[in-house]
Amino acid sequence: MSRVVVLGGGLGGLAAAALLGRAGHRVTLLEASDALGGKSRRLQLGGARVDTGPSLVTFPAVWDELLRRLDDGHGSAERVGGLDLVRMPEVGRYHHRGDVTDLPVAPDHPWYPAWRRFSDLHSPLADDVSALLLADPLDRASLPALRRLLDVYGRRLTTAAYLDGLPWLPAGLRDVLAIHTLNAGVSPARTPALYASMPAIMAATGVWVPRGGVHEVVLALARLAEAAGVEVRLGEPVTRVERGLVTTVTARHRADLVVSGLDADRLATLTAGGPPLAVLRRPRRRRRPLSCSAVAVYGALREELPAGLPAHSVVLPTRPEALYRSLEAGDEPADTMVFVNHYRAGQVYPNRRSTLGVLLTAPADGGRYTIEHPFVRREVDRVSAALGLSTPLTDHLEDAVVLDPQHYGAAGEPHGALYGAARPPWQSGPFHRPAYRDPLRPWLWRVGASVHPGGGIPAVLGGAMIAVRRLLRSAPA
Repeated sequence: MSRVVVLGGGLGGLAAAALLGRAGHRVTLLEASDALGGKSRRLQLGGARVDTGPSLVTFPAVWDELLRRLDDGHGSAERVGGLDLVRMPEVGRYHHRGDVTDLPVAPDHPWYPAWRRFSDLHSPLADDVSALLLADPLDRASLPALRRLLDVYGRRLTTAAYLDGLPWLPAGLRDVLAIHTLNAGVSPARTPALYASMPAIMAATGVWVPRGGVHEVVLALARLAEAAGVEVRLGEPVTRVERGLVTTVTARHRADLVVSGLDADRLATLTAGGPPLAVLRRPRRRRRPLSCSAVAVYGALREELPAGLPAHSVVLPTRPEALYRSLEAGDEPADTMVFVNHYRAGQVYPNRRSTLGVLLTAPADGGRYTIEHPFVRREVDRVSAALGLSTPLTDHLEDAVVLDPQHYGAAGEPHGALYGAARPPWQSGPFHRPAYRDPLRPWLWRVGASVHPGGGIPAVLGGAMIAVRRLLRSAPA
């Protein structure tokens, strides 16, 4: 039995801890804050439950596979960690330069013929993507799925190159498909062509929210970790990581193996015995392009919004290319991509009041933003008008809170970049950096969103399963 210390109680850390505990290792999970979840947290605002972080669950087969691997053969994992997933009626409603469309595109929309052609080409890739989310990229069994994807993309291996090579796509629909790469924090020129397929796959296979909210995934993982014998220690920030020992502000933990779910740059500082936490939280001078950050406004609504407003809306920037350039430079954009998550009372959450999240894609500048910040106010006004509202969305909120790059930088990359440094497209695929296992420190492993940026819950959970399987082969219990 090995002593394993897991750093960080986000989705990746929790999943890895549960799997290692179930495999017979003695596992301690250290979380710096007083709550689990990483970027996925739960707030109480105006008497209502509001979840931050990921908004949707895709590829639910990945969750099913995690439960299968954690099961004792008698259905225990399903009883402990089962989720009641509710399928949303659409991926979202998209607003761009006066055009409005749901995904999937409705048959009476002018874009429908092109959408149908695109969907027919890409939605059959769903099973292949699911397989790649769970298969070790070095496993020969993953090659058929990878080959089928490459047959579609050919030599156009980035999202931008692939979509630019489809002359029959209307410009507006192309922008809608391409904007999804900002889920990975970077422009279409920096993401693999696989991201072009995701809107069609999600439209065909569904997007889901656990009944009770997305944070139910965190709570289920915590229960699964506890059932696997994991010791969870909250409020214990790590100050140094070295071979055989993890030091925190209150204790020293012996470790045969360390599994990190922390931001890559933060982990590098801890393994180098760097400055104290107070210094880590101050933004450093930027040395390389970063993934984007966010300004998120959450709150409970005083009164209901118009009945036609869907659960998920996306308002695109006027010029997406200009937004991509601004984010890469770290400059405030003229306008940005905005998600609007609107859950009516009792729809998914057990709330008596409706809730709202207005999520602005923002540069990773480490800045502090309020509702009255000119950038936030300007974007809220623009988005409210696009949704057909006569007053700003934020005027309808009570007991609102704003999460900004300074907030995201407190426990991650100091500028608030959601996934740390931007990387070349090929490093987001099977040869991703950072790797699961540190080549210079064979006792150190990595999981989480910094390893699989922009893949959402399924990529983080799938990556944890792949990493743990490799770890168990090298260090069986």
